[in-house]
Amino acid sequence: MRAAWRVADVRSAEAALMARLPEGTLMQRAAAGLARRCAQLLTTRYGRVYGARVLLLVGSGDNGGDALYAGALLSRRGAQVHARLLSDRAHPRGLAALRRAGGRVTPALPARADLVVDGIVGIGATGGLRAPAAEAVAALSALRARDGGRPPVVAVDVPSGVAVDTGDVPGAAVRADVTVTFGCLKPALVLGPAAPRAGVVDLVDIGLRPYLRATPAVEVPDLADISAWWPRPAPDSTKYSRGVVGVATGSAGFPGAALLSVAGAEAGPAGMVRYAGPAAREVVTAHPSVIVSPTVGQAGRVQAWACGSGLGQDEAARATLRAVLAAPVPAVLDADALNLLVDGAFADALRRRDAPLVVTPHDREFARLAGRHPEPDRLESALQLAARMNATVLLKGDRTIVAAPDGRAWANPTGTPELATGGTGDVLTGLLGSLLAAGVPPERAAVAAAYVHGLAGRAAAAAGPVTAAAVASALRPPPPPPPD
Repeated sequence: MRAAWRVADVRSAEAALMARLPEGTLMQRAAAGLARRCAQLLTTRYGRVYGARVLLLVGSGDNGGDALYAGALLSRRGAQVHARLLSDRAHPRGLAALRRAGGRVTPALPARADLVVDGIVGIGATGGLRAPAAEAVAALSALRARDGGRPPVVAVDVPSGVAVDTGDVPGAAVRADVTVTFGCLKPALVLGPAAPRAGVVDLVDIGLRPYLRATPAVEVPDLADISAWWPRPAPDSTKYSRGVVGVATGSAGFPGAALLSVAGAEAGPAGMVRYAGPAAREVVTAHPSVIVSPTVGQAGRVQAWACGSGLGQDEAARATLRAVLAAPVPAVLDADALNLLVDGAFADALRRRDAPLVVTPHDREFARLAGRHPEPDRLESALQLAARMNATVLLKGDRTIVAAPDGRAWANPTGTPELATGGTGDVLTGLLGSLLAAGVPPERAAVAAAYVHGLAGRAAAAAGPVTAAAVASALRPPPPPPPD
């Protein structure tokens, strides 16, 4: 599990570490890591560092200092390093080091470069880039557009112009191919529209981790985490002991939602799927192993419910949701189930629930539930809704966020824009319900479902245009963790 910390916590840790080190040590560590990554990129792309043309975009402060010191190291290896100073307050020692190593200052962007280092602003900046930095970034973007995406851009700590704590992009900002970040991840590298701008993130250890005392802002799972959480049958397992998931989705007008959510549930770890609803005939035809019934009350015993996809908003849908909320088992609510909550008619039922609840809104559904659209700080918006509803919130998006009522949060690293197509959320709902039925805690179930669903979306996209059925077919459990 990786973790990202807010700027204030990073600054506090840096201060504590610097108090124990000789002056300038931290910057030298950062610059060495940055130069090493730049040299690797040059060697991989061009076969050499010697003679390579490196452009530094340098702002004021320590971020620019990191770039200048790294430029000096590259210059000593024979690179032709030019610095475009975007402030009259460039780091003086770093600039002197660059000049001593043979680097030069240039008044404008050169016509050609083999590598660009973005050292404009770091984690202390707020708001979008301003002139002349914004003009330099626009010129760089035009250069890359003309030259097929070249030269590659390496960002120092974070891409300049992004909102570091939220992942928002409030204005002009750099789009990097690689971001070399120091000490720990920052939220903008894993959240929101800023995350794709970071490219490949390379974390350089500068000794900061022991000094990060605060709770991370957000965590990012990896495959090992998901694999460790994913239930697997034991030799003595039965279909009942593995968990039975109930699926209350679909309607006469939307039977496809029932089929897709059941497909998602069957791909999960639960041992049996029970379907309750008006699409029973369609479901049992497509999924003969599913036990069907017309209503939740007639479905029999389950360990979790998945409810809402294609349910409609008529009285029958209300009765279904009422029965699901009354059941003393975990439940995941999606789509129409969320819309039915908006008018407050189910407020008492929600308050009476003791079992875990997971809600899976996209932005428009979030706005109906919360009374406003997610703020640029999507993480904080999700956490506020989770606390208000006393539910785990899976806020869908390119970087899906899972927020727990106790203040913990996770960012999913596997999503793809290709999942923005009808019915894929229905598949996710069924898969999440299956994980809940298998006994996975709600926040882990939400994180694991989003992760595997994202992988399935990528697999489906690799095979052609993405459909919800293709995503369901591509769902696979993660490989088991290696033995101890």
